[in-house]
Amino acid sequence: MQQVKVQGVILDWAGTVVDYGCFAPVAAFKEVFASRELEVTNEEVRKPMGMLKKDHLRTMLQMPRIEQMWVDKYDRKPEETDVDELYEVFEPSLFAILHNYVAPIPGSLEMIARLRDQGIKIGSSTGYTREMMDVVEPKARELGYAPDYVVTPNEVPGGRPYPWMIYRNTMELGVYPLAAVVKCGDTIVDIGEGVNAGVWTVGVLKGSNELGLTEEEVTALEATEEGRTQLQQQLEAIRTSFLREGADYVIESIGELDQVVTAINERLARGEQPILQKQGEV
Repeated sequence: MQQVKVQGVILDWAGTVVDYGCFAPVAAFKEVFASRELEVTNEEVRKPMGMLKKDHLRTMLQMPRIEQMWVDKYDRKPEETDVDELYEVFEPSLFAILHNYVAPIPGSLEMIARLRDQGIKIGSSTGYTREMMDVVEPKARELGYAPDYVVTPNEVPGGRPYPWMIYRNTMELGVYPLAAVVKCGDTIVDIGEGVNAGVWTVGVLKGSNELGLTEEEVTALEATEEGRTQLQQQLEAIRTSFLREGADYVIESIGELDQVVTAINERLARGEQPILQKQGEV
């Protein structure tokens, strides 16, 4: 029987490979709620990040504080028609700024080149729709990032944490078995997607939506002892969340992912497999 080795790595986009800190969607979501004279926090915006954007809006409207603000203003709970109307505002707001948030995160392109040198295919999944990716993909290609396959949540039966985008990647890239696949992302639903698909799952900390800091803010924190302590506390809290969700590994920076692939290949050589820890819990 042939030894199984990692054949494919499936990467999230914003907050993982491009858009350090995942800021494009945050600005657009806040603008949408401001259009209804409702002020939402960065934390509320970031919590469902990685979902299909319409699902993201729906989830935010179900948050107790936001729902209560809506009731106080409109004398009723938000309905599905409100989701549709908010999304009509959200989409042009995001499209207007999306092209400005495509810069590759430091270390990502070099890491991807090292994976390709091993013959590993690069797939991707996202919370962006196909129309959004039609803006992001060409710009990212100009800046040096072009994965072998891109699928969006509106091209499959459902977005994260459902596993369908990962399965589409494996089919189109021709990678099998699932133990030969690694998923890496920067949000809680990224981890859920990987776990539900039954592939090796990796969370990334710096540059992530969960951390929500710019590269400059991270650098400033690292410049002082107090700042380093504060940053490490934040990173450890996110690491704990990823591991609790079922991540097999958590890395500090995306440039470390190929080291994880090496470790996974060693585990595969010993006959180990990723565990489908939360099958069906989507």
